[in-house]
Amino acid sequence: MGADTEFVQYPEGETQQRRKVVHTVSSHEIDVINSGTESFLVLFAGDTGKSKSGKVAEWCEEGKAEIIPGVLFIDEVHMLDIECFSFLNRALGNDLAPLVIMASNRGMARIRGTTFRSPHGLPVDLLDRVLIVSTKPYSEEDFEQIIQIRCQEEDVTLTADATSVLTSMAMQTTLRYSLNLISCAQMLARKRKAEQVGVEDLRRAYTYFMDEKRSMQ
Repeated sequence: MGADTEFVQYPEGETQQRRKVVHTVSSHEIDVINSGTESFLVLFAGDTGKSKSGKVAEWCEEGKAEIIPGVLFIDEVHMLDIECFSFLNRALGNDLAPLVIMASNRGMARIRGTTFRSPHGLPVDLLDRVLIVSTKPYSEEDFEQIIQIRCQEEDVTLTADATSVLTSMAMQTTLRYSLNLISCAQMLARKRKAEQVGVEDLRRAYTYFMDEKRSMQ
Protein backbone atom coordinates (compact mmCIF):
# COMPACT_ATOMS: atom_id res chain seq x y z
CA MET A 1 0.00 0.00 0.00
CA GLY A 2 1.24 3.45 -0.87
CA ALA A 3 1.17 6.69 1.04
CA ASP A 4 -2.00 7.79 -0.79
CA THR A 5 -4.03 4.86 0.52
CA GLU A 6 -7.06 5.97 2.54
CA PHE A 7 -9.09 3.74 4.80
CA VAL A 8 -12.84 4.28 5.06
CA GLN A 9 -15.33 2.84 7.49
CA TYR A 10 -17.06 -0.35 6.40
CA PRO A 11 -20.77 0.41 5.76
CA GLU A 12 -23.26 -1.22 8.07
CA GLY A 13 -26.97 -1.93 7.79
CA GLU A 14 -29.12 -2.82 4.80
CA THR A 15 -28.17 -1.72 1.32
CA GLN A 16 -30.69 0.76 -0.06
CA GLN A 17 -31.52 0.80 -3.74
CA ARG A 18 -33.58 3.20 -5.78
CA ARG A 19 -35.75 1.80 -8.51
CA LYS A 20 -37.96 3.75 -10.89
CA VAL A 21 -41.31 2.08 -11.59
CA VAL A 22 -43.62 3.30 -14.35
CA HIS A 23 -47.30 2.28 -14.37
CA THR A 24 -49.49 2.88 -17.41
CA VAL A 25 -53.17 3.07 -16.43
CA SER A 26 -56.27 4.22 -18.21
CA SER A 27 -58.89 6.63 -16.96
CA HIS A 28 -61.30 3.74 -16.44
CA GLU A 29 -58.78 1.89 -14.28
CA ILE A 30 -58.42 4.96 -12.06
CA ASP A 31 -62.21 4.97 -11.66
CA VAL A 32 -62.18 1.31 -10.63
CA ILE A 33 -59.40 1.92 -8.10
CA ASN A 34 -61.27 4.86 -6.59
CA SER A 35 -64.50 2.88 -6.33
CA GLY A 36 -62.75 0.29 -4.13
CA THR A 37 -65.05 -2.27 -2.56
CA GLU A 38 -68.10 -0.40 -3.84
CA SER A 39 -67.37 -1.31 -7.46
CA PHE A 40 -70.47 -3.54 -7.61
CA LEU A 41 -72.72 -0.70 -6.49
CA VAL A 42 -71.16 1.59 -9.08
CA LEU A 43 -72.98 -0.39 -11.77
CA PHE A 44 -76.29 0.87 -10.37
CA ALA A 45 -75.38 4.24 -8.87
CA GLY A 46 -73.18 5.46 -11.72
CA ASP A 47 -70.78 7.11 -9.26
CA THR A 48 -67.10 6.23 -9.54
CA GLY A 49 -66.05 7.71 -6.22
CA LYS A 50 -63.47 10.46 -6.01
CA SER A 51 -62.98 12.97 -8.78
CA LYS A 52 -59.83 11.99 -10.65
CA SER A 53 -59.41 15.11 -12.80
CA GLY A 54 -57.90 17.23 -10.05
CA LYS A 55 -55.68 14.43 -8.80
CA VAL A 56 -54.36 13.63 -12.27
CA ALA A 57 -53.67 17.31 -12.91
CA GLU A 58 -51.76 17.47 -9.62
CA TRP A 59 -49.67 14.45 -10.60
CA CYS A 60 -48.84 16.04 -13.95
CA GLU A 61 -47.72 19.29 -12.29
CA GLU A 62 -45.49 17.36 -9.88
CA GLY A 63 -43.98 15.36 -12.73
CA LYS A 64 -45.31 12.08 -11.36
CA ALA A 65 -47.60 11.40 -14.29
CA GLU A 66 -47.92 12.06 -17.99
CA ILE A 67 -51.15 11.97 -19.95
CA ILE A 68 -50.86 10.04 -23.22
CA PRO A 69 -53.87 10.44 -25.54
CA GLY A 70 -55.23 7.16 -26.87
CA VAL A 71 -56.98 6.04 -30.06
CA LEU A 72 -60.76 5.89 -30.53
CA PHE A 73 -62.12 3.79 -33.41
CA ILE A 74 -65.75 4.36 -34.44
CA ASP A 75 -67.13 1.84 -36.91
CA GLU A 76 -70.30 2.60 -38.89
CA VAL A 77 -69.92 6.26 -37.97
CA HIS A 78 -72.89 7.21 -40.16
CA MET A 79 -75.15 5.62 -37.52
CA LEU A 80 -74.43 8.48 -35.08
CA ASP A 81 -77.00 11.26 -34.84
CA ILE A 82 -76.47 15.00 -34.97
CA GLU A 83 -76.13 15.29 -31.17
CA CYS A 84 -73.33 12.72 -31.11
CA PHE A 85 -71.54 14.54 -33.92
CA SER A 86 -71.89 17.83 -32.04
CA PHE A 87 -70.36 16.32 -28.90
CA LEU A 88 -67.59 14.67 -30.92
CA ASN A 89 -66.79 17.92 -32.70
CA ARG A 90 -66.41 19.75 -29.39
CA ALA A 91 -64.36 16.95 -27.83
CA LEU A 92 -61.88 16.99 -30.70
CA GLY A 93 -60.95 20.55 -29.76
CA ASN A 94 -59.53 19.37 -26.43
CA ASP A 95 -55.75 19.28 -26.13
CA LEU A 96 -55.94 15.75 -24.70
CA ALA A 97 -58.38 14.45 -27.31
CA PRO A 98 -57.53 10.97 -28.61
CA LEU A 99 -56.81 10.13 -32.21
CA VAL A 100 -60.22 9.37 -33.70
CA ILE A 101 -60.50 6.90 -36.60
CA MET A 102 -63.92 6.62 -38.23
CA ALA A 103 -65.10 4.06 -40.77
CA SER A 104 -68.13 4.21 -43.04
CA ASN A 105 -69.28 2.46 -46.19
CA ARG A 106 -71.83 5.10 -47.20
CA GLY A 107 -71.61 7.70 -49.95
CA MET A 108 -74.22 10.44 -49.75
CA ALA A 109 -76.39 9.68 -46.74
CA ARG A 110 -78.83 11.50 -44.49
CA ILE A 111 -77.46 12.78 -41.20
CA ARG A 112 -79.46 11.02 -38.51
CA GLY A 113 -81.68 13.42 -36.60
CA THR A 114 -81.87 15.87 -39.51
CA THR A 115 -83.23 16.05 -43.05
CA PHE A 116 -79.89 17.01 -44.59
CA ARG A 117 -77.79 14.73 -46.74
CA SER A 118 -74.00 14.84 -46.55
CA PRO A 119 -71.03 12.76 -47.72
CA HIS A 120 -70.71 9.62 -45.56
CA GLY A 121 -73.54 10.88 -43.33
CA LEU A 122 -71.21 13.29 -41.48
CA PRO A 123 -71.89 17.00 -40.87
CA VAL A 124 -69.92 19.39 -43.07
CA ASP A 125 -68.17 21.08 -40.14
CA LEU A 126 -66.83 17.70 -39.01
CA LEU A 127 -65.82 16.70 -42.53
CA ASP A 128 -63.63 19.80 -42.75
CA ARG A 129 -61.57 18.56 -39.79
CA VAL A 130 -60.91 15.01 -40.95
CA LEU A 131 -58.53 13.40 -43.42
CA ILE A 132 -60.29 10.90 -45.68
CA VAL A 133 -58.45 7.75 -46.72
CA SER A 134 -59.91 5.76 -49.61
CA THR A 135 -59.95 1.97 -49.52
CA LYS A 136 -59.97 -0.63 -52.28
CA PRO A 137 -61.84 -3.94 -52.52
CA TYR A 138 -60.00 -7.00 -51.29
CA SER A 139 -57.96 -8.91 -53.83
CA GLU A 140 -57.72 -12.70 -54.00
CA GLU A 141 -54.44 -12.60 -52.07
CA ASP A 142 -56.08 -10.47 -49.37
CA PHE A 143 -58.93 -12.95 -49.00
CA GLU A 144 -56.51 -15.84 -48.69
CA GLN A 145 -54.40 -14.05 -46.09
CA ILE A 146 -57.44 -13.17 -43.97
CA ILE A 147 -58.63 -16.78 -44.12
CA GLN A 148 -55.23 -18.04 -43.02
CA ILE A 149 -55.18 -15.64 -40.07
CA ARG A 150 -58.67 -16.77 -39.03
CA CYS A 151 -57.60 -20.42 -39.25
CA GLN A 152 -54.63 -19.72 -37.00
CA GLU A 153 -56.88 -18.08 -34.41
CA GLU A 154 -59.32 -21.01 -34.44
CA ASP A 155 -56.51 -23.58 -34.58
CA VAL A 156 -57.83 -25.06 -37.83
CA THR A 157 -55.61 -26.60 -40.50
CA LEU A 158 -56.80 -26.39 -44.11
CA THR A 159 -55.36 -28.27 -47.02
CA ALA A 160 -53.97 -26.25 -49.91
CA ASP A 161 -56.95 -27.13 -52.11
CA ALA A 162 -59.39 -26.27 -49.32
CA THR A 163 -57.77 -22.87 -48.89
CA SER A 164 -58.19 -22.15 -52.61
CA VAL A 165 -61.82 -23.29 -52.56
CA LEU A 166 -62.63 -21.22 -49.49
CA THR A 167 -60.99 -18.18 -51.09
CA SER A 168 -63.17 -18.64 -54.17
CA MET A 169 -66.25 -18.90 -51.93
CA ALA A 170 -65.30 -15.64 -50.23
CA MET A 171 -65.02 -13.88 -53.59
CA GLN A 172 -68.32 -15.28 -54.87
CA THR A 173 -70.35 -14.82 -51.67
CA THR A 174 -69.03 -12.78 -48.74
CA LEU A 175 -65.93 -12.94 -46.59
CA ARG A 176 -67.96 -13.26 -43.40
CA TYR A 177 -69.88 -16.24 -44.76
CA SER A 178 -66.71 -18.06 -45.77
CA LEU A 179 -65.13 -17.42 -42.37
CA ASN A 180 -68.20 -18.86 -40.65
CA LEU A 181 -67.83 -22.03 -42.70
CA ILE A 182 -64.41 -22.75 -41.18
CA SER A 183 -65.74 -23.95 -37.82
CA CYS A 184 -68.55 -25.91 -39.50
CA ALA A 185 -66.12 -27.64 -41.85
CA GLN A 186 -63.85 -28.43 -38.91
CA MET A 187 -66.68 -30.27 -37.15
CA LEU A 188 -67.32 -32.29 -40.30
CA ALA A 189 -63.61 -33.12 -40.57
CA ARG A 190 -63.55 -34.30 -36.95
CA LYS A 191 -66.56 -36.49 -37.63
CA ARG A 192 -64.60 -38.39 -40.27
CA LYS A 193 -61.54 -38.35 -37.96
CA ALA A 194 -59.41 -36.16 -40.22
CA GLU A 195 -56.71 -33.84 -38.92
CA GLN A 196 -57.08 -31.33 -41.75
CA VAL A 197 -60.14 -29.72 -43.28
CA GLY A 198 -60.47 -30.82 -46.88
CA VAL A 199 -62.45 -29.71 -49.89
CA GLU A 200 -65.19 -32.28 -49.24
CA ASP A 201 -65.76 -30.81 -45.77
CA LEU A 202 -66.16 -27.31 -47.18
CA ARG A 203 -68.54 -28.52 -49.88
CA ARG A 204 -70.72 -30.32 -47.33
CA ALA A 205 -70.79 -27.22 -45.12
CA TYR A 206 -71.60 -25.14 -48.20
CA THR A 207 -74.61 -27.33 -48.97
CA TYR A 208 -75.83 -27.35 -45.35
CA PHE A 209 -75.59 -23.59 -44.74
CA MET A 210 -76.67 -21.13 -47.42
CA ASP A 211 -75.43 -17.62 -47.99
CA GLU A 212 -77.71 -14.63 -48.45
CA LYS A 213 -78.05 -14.91 -52.23
CA ARG A 214 -78.93 -18.62 -52.25
CA SER A 215 -81.39 -18.22 -49.38
CA MET A 216 -83.49 -15.78 -51.44
CA GLN A 217 -83.78 -18.07 -54.46
